[in-house]
Amino acid sequence: MSKKVVAIVGSYRRGGTIDSAVEAILAGAREMGAETRTIYLSDQHLAYCANCRECVQAPGPERGKCAQHDDLEPMLAEIEAADVLVLSSSVNYYNVTALFRKFLERLICYTYWPWGQMGPHPRSKLLPRKSVLVAAAGMPGFLIPFATGAARALRLASISLGAKPVSSLWIGLAAGVPHHALSARVRERARRIGWDLA
Repeated sequence: MSKKVVAIVGSYRRGGTIDSAVEAILAGAREMGAETRTIYLSDQHLAYCANCRECVQAPGPERGKCAQHDDLEPMLAEIEAADVLVLSSSVNYYNVTALFRKFLERLICYTYWPWGQMGPHPRSKLLPRKSVLVAAAGMPGFLIPFATGAARALRLASISLGAKPVSSLWIGLAAGVPHHALSARVRERARRIGWDLA
């Protein structure tokens, strides 16, 4: 049975560095027989978390339901049906985009946090999926996990969604020109990551 790979793109630009890298990963996965789907956060109607904490009050392993009615529920249902996730964002001012951060904050529904408790706890420690983390920044790529909060934010989203990060693609020096193109080396690396996922 073919694997299902779902990508979450937290970039503001279609056809940009992040979008191109994610598509190269998905193309590699499709070459190996995987079914792929891309969810652009810019296309989704996602409200900001209201911090009402209704979704975190009931105990149990099932994620809580958000009181807001937007595109989150169908997105999460599709993500939960996937075998592999690709989580991606540009690095804007040393962290993931506000678009990705808004999505991340809504993932609190995967925790249990009753009133009176100091902080949230994961509803489940199982990680039945795999994930790839992708970020692009103006700085050299190897600095992204150390000099920005992007890697931590992507990793938190992954764990929240029940996915173990197995690979990452940190793309650097992406701010030198208005329309940065992926190098052949990065494109090939992304494709090989896709092969491994499928």
